[in-house]
Amino acid sequence: MTTTRFAPSPTGFLHIGNLRTALFNWVIARKSGGTFILRLDDTDPTRSTVEFADQIKRDLEWLGLTWDRVETQSSRLDRYNATADELRASGRLYECFETPVELDLKRKKQLNMRKPPVYDRSALALSDAEKDALRADRSGHWRFKLNRERIEWNDGILGDLSIDAASVSDPVLIRGDGQFLYTLASVCDDVDYGITDVVRGSDHVTNTATQIQIIEALGGVVPAFAHHSLLTGPQGEGLSKRLGTLALKDLREQGVEPMALLSHLARLGSSDPIELRQDMADLIEGFDLSRFGSAPTKFDVADLGPLSAKLLHSMDISRVQADLQALEIPDALATPFWEMARENIETRADLSALWALCRDGVVPVIDAEDVDFVAKALSLLPASPRSNTTWKEWTTAVKEATGRKGKGLFMPLRKALTGMEHGPDMSKLLPLLQNIGGR
Repeated sequence: MTTTRFAPSPTGFLHIGNLRTALFNWVIARKSGGTFILRLDDTDPTRSTVEFADQIKRDLEWLGLTWDRVETQSSRLDRYNATADELRASGRLYECFETPVELDLKRKKQLNMRKPPVYDRSALALSDAEKDALRADRSGHWRFKLNRERIEWNDGILGDLSIDAASVSDPVLIRGDGQFLYTLASVCDDVDYGITDVVRGSDHVTNTATQIQIIEALGGVVPAFAHHSLLTGPQGEGLSKRLGTLALKDLREQGVEPMALLSHLARLGSSDPIELRQDMADLIEGFDLSRFGSAPTKFDVADLGPLSAKLLHSMDISRVQADLQALEIPDALATPFWEMARENIETRADLSALWALCRDGVVPVIDAEDVDFVAKALSLLPASPRSNTTWKEWTTAVKEATGRKGKGLFMPLRKALTGMEHGPDMSKLLPLLQNIGGR
């Protein structure tokens, strides 16, 4: 059975880049009837907060990306300590003492000699006495000793990949202050939780190579890996400086519809055209990881507005019932109101102004040359209740009484009733207007 995970750090808000990873892993799990785990990587006690963790959950729930269980890394420190001890015992985890400045000098020297800036493993040559002397001066950090051989795997998106471990520094798994870094904690979790598939950004390819060796050193089963392309801005620029405007909570506040956002990301960067999906089952059915490519993928937040509007225009009333109830629209008017409103809104927030128009009316907009015409027309307006045929019947009567036709007939009446030159179909709107000059 497929088991996937989404592993955000609760140190900030979820953004578009995070969501793409979450969506891919969620769809893979749901498509196979498997398990989707939300794993909070909260081992950084200074930056991880309950508030961010709660917001992550709210964002995922808003999108419908529900999880089967939640795991927190902060509750598993004993397990990571035991794993570290296991790696030490097998000779795969060794203590190092270089400071960041010393490591930087080593890298610069290697680069000047036209050598790859790979850690030289000098710590392995230290005697016990030398280690004791260094420990008295500074805290040691711990590196995983890679087998210097080629690491190969078939990537679900990028195809066959091969990385020479000799070209990669032994990764640091435990910092000098004792904090477990992502690599150790993540690998330990993936092994313990039986993760079968991992989908993440292409910036993790080198991490994947080293993690494969760590998984094997722990006797775990290596999952199937897939690395999706990274998102850029519409001009190919990096998103890092714009993530503050692309947080999911902000998109929600802007009125972006969840299924519009998910439909967009479920196809963006693939060889398939973007198609608006009506529900999760439809989205899952149309998803194919193998159709995605490796090239950086342009994302433009401006594309979400039209998609959201298009979704709303075709949406059944059952999906906006809560919004209509929140506006206190009487049950008898809810269906005709939605039939009128849905084609004239860009976001759900637009419903409020349309209901205010229906409930309270507006200050009429009447040009000087139309004052007498509008007064005559209003005198001919049928009293409530009105139907979808009332507008045609009324304007026909006004035309016969005044001789006006075309724009000269319809525009002054629309402006007098709605205060706008453009808007909803008047045959649908007129029966809903409850305050028209006392009629």
